[in-house]
Amino acid sequence: MKRVLLISNSTLYGSGYLDHAESEIQDFLGAKKQVLFVPYALYDRDAYSATAKDRFERMGHELTSIHQSSDPVQAVQKADVVFIGGGNTFRLLKALYDFGVLDLIRQRVNGGMPYVGSSAGSNVAGPTIKTTKDMPIVQPPSFDALGLVPFQISPHYQDPDPNSTHMGETQEERILQFLEENDTPVAGLREGAMVRVEGPMMMLKGSSGARIFRKGFEPVEIIPGQRLDHFFAVQSTEAIA
Repeated sequence: MKRVLLISNSTLYGSGYLDHAESEIQDFLGAKKQVLFVPYALYDRDAYSATAKDRFERMGHELTSIHQSSDPVQAVQKADVVFIGGGNTFRLLKALYDFGVLDLIRQRVNGGMPYVGSSAGSNVAGPTIKTTKDMPIVQPPSFDALGLVPFQISPHYQDPDPNSTHMGETQEERILQFLEENDTPVAGLREGAMVRVEGPMMMLKGSSGARIFRKGFEPVEIIPGQRLDHFFAVQSTEAIA
């Protein structure tokens, strides 16, 4: 059974690294204590892995970093859990290709290995990274990502501010532009939101809501505790009541 936990942001305002997600991570991981961390989204992988290691140890889990392994492929093959952290999504995806672990992570997760992603780590869980807000500081060989869920992720989703004088595009406008050229639905996850996948069930968790965008449909507001899977199973152009 596929098991995936996608967290919009690693740090919520007023709290520390992964503090807001601790209870959900603990419940999701259960007795699995060995976590393989993928720090490829940040430049300083040593510092990043040290931060993640300290945080997971305080949750009672051992964490090792893939970048410290002499054989990244073997590290993924032996992993009980994979956690991919946030940073720059383009840099992350390029490294997953460069180290030859993209397809293997997908295979392992489809085979039942739990996957936790945060921010960029959530972005790469979708079919592509086309809805990231990050700058393309490096060029991966493809935008195609892990495809663990049938929808695009747009973490750190911010609603339009009616009082703002900024004349640039809002995040909603950019997602709607994506849907002009693509058919894949998009989940805009606000700060504090998470998506938990347990087999066919997909549920919004966390402390804030999400906004679901689908081609030919009006955007839909989702609140924590509400299931998402039926929104992505719709094939017709009739709106869901």
